[in-house]
Parts: sequence; C-alpha cells; structure tokens
Amino acid sequence: MAFIRRYLLPRLIVYFLVIFVGITVIFVIPRLLPIDPIQQLIGKLSAQGTYLDPKAINRMIETLQELYGLKGSLWEQYVNFWGRLLRGDFGPSYYQFPVPVITLIKQSLPWTFGLLLTTTIISWIIGNILGGLGGYFSDKNWVKILDGVAMVIRPMPYYILALGLLILFAYVFPIFPLGGGYLIGGHVSFTFSSLLILLRHAFLPALSLILINIFVWFQAMKLFVQSVKSEDYVNYAKLGGVMQSRIVYKYVIKNAMLPQITGLALSLGQIFSGALITEIAFSYPGLGTLLYNAIFTGDYNLLMGITTISILVITTSILVIDLLYPLFDPRVRYR
Repeated sequence: MAFIRRYLLPRLIVYFLVIFVGITVIFVIPRLLPIDPIQQLIGKLSAQGTYLDPKAINRMIETLQELYGLKGSLWEQYVNFWGRLLRGDFGPSYYQFPVPVITLIKQSLPWTFGLLLTTTIISWIIGNILGGLGGYFSDKNWVKILDGVAMVIRPMPYYILALGLLILFAYVFPIFPLGGGYLIGGHVSFTFSSLLILLRHAFLPALSLILINIFVWFQAMKLFVQSVKSEDYVNYAKLGGVMQSRIVYKYVIKNAMLPQITGLALSLGQIFSGALITEIAFSYPGLGTLLYNAIFTGDYNLLMGITTISILVITTSILVIDLLYPLFDPRVRYR
C-alpha cells in the first residue's frame, strides 16, 4: 500500500494530467493558425474555374465543419473533440480527403517506429559503452580522438549531416537511393530481398540519426562517469583491492547509467526534432513527413492526430521507465 500511495499514485496523476494538458494545447494551437482549411478548399475549387452556387457553398461549409470538428463554438468543438478522441476517431484528412487520419497514421507509424526504435537503441547502447569507458579511462588516446570527433559531429544540425550523407553516398558514390522508404510502386513483403531493399533505403536516414545520437550519449555518459569515479566508495574499492573491471562495470558505469535510462524514454521525442528533419530530407514515409505535410496544408485533424499519438507514446514510455526505476536503483525501493 505504501508503494501505491507514495510512488504509483502520484505518477499516475501526473501522467493523466500531462496527457490532458498536452491534448488541450494541441487542440487550441491549430485553431490559432492563420490557415482555414475549409476556405482553402473552396478557394482551390474557385481557382480551378468550378462554379459553385452560394447555397451549395454554405451546405459544403457546414458539412466540412462537421467533418473537421469545427462546427459550433470553441467549447462545443472541444467537447466534440474529446468525444471523437475517446472513440479513436480523428476525422478525415484535409490534404488526402476523404482518407481518415487514423488510416494515414497507421500507414506511417511503422516506418517511424522502426527507424526510431532501431537508431535509438543502437546509439544508446554504443554511446553509453563508449562514454562509460571513455569517462573512466579519460587519458587514453582513443578517448581524446573520440572527443575531437564528438566536438565536430555533436553540434552539427541534422539536416546538414543528412545532406552531406546524401551528397556523398547517393550522388558522388551512388551506393544508396536518394530517398523514399521502398521501391516506387513496390510492395513490402516478408522476404529476404524485400528486407534488403528496406535496409538499403533506411540506411542513410538511420546513419544520420545514429552518428549524432551516439555522441550525445557518449558526452553525457562520460561526464556522469567522471563524476561518479571520484566518489568515496569508488576510492574505497580501489584501496580495498577490488578488481578494476568490477569497479568500472559494477561501481561506476552501473550508477552512472541511472540518468541515461531516463534519457532513453525522453529521446522518443525525437519525432519533433531530428527524426522529423531526417524524414523530410530523405523523403522517408514516416510520421515526420506526414506531420510536415499537415503543417504545410493546415490539416487540423492530421496535426492533432499525430501530436496526440506522440504525446501518448512519450508520456507512456516515461511512465513505464519511471515505474521500472526501482529495479535499477535500490535507493528508490528503500524509500
């Protein structure tokens, strides 16, 4: 009972509060944009020379307002939005009308999930291993070389690295395709040749994310390890004759990993930073490209659908990591 009252319940309250506030914000922000999707659609029809009767225009506006959840006052729209959200209905997309938003998200989510999950895990593991060893053996030459490389790559914007990889490996040396997630007109299947095509198209986007994120984790882990290795219990273990390998892995790196575990959950927010830019640069068919199209066209429903899914994924991952934290840190269990 003490665990539920002191640890689980406060985190569940924060979890649902963050979701509520986040979804409310994404409901309000699109309505502050200077783009009216309904007026844009009518304007396009008029620009194409289509004659529309004034009564037909009014009926069309009412129908589209109902479809996009823009009918009624702001409060009525808000209540209607929550009702549709609880049913998993985000309405139709504007720029791919009349395809439902949830269908577009289902099509794009596996691409982003596969790209992000793979690159995040690979960069987190490699970055923490290199950072842990580099922080403890900071006087080694290979650590100094990695520090120099990190100083160059770490502050580099994602789009600069992505464009550099495209020019080098898709134009100068045409080893990989310029963009896309699969062959044009092709169908993904569970075969070895299909998997090779997928990996070939995903290699450059994944490499651009991994290269930067490895050095993000490397620098952070190195600082944590340098701080931990100066603690009294580490010095006591050295004086007690404990093996150096045990000190490195059991005493130093294990304790320095705790903030990195939290950072792993927070890194899923890359869809709004590096992953979005990377997907656009490589024309990768993920949520980042879909979100860009939604912003560009003023697609309210698609904007709210993508950001709602992102909020749910990020907050849930943080909650899971927070609940599993006592398994990694016994000090939390003792409290």
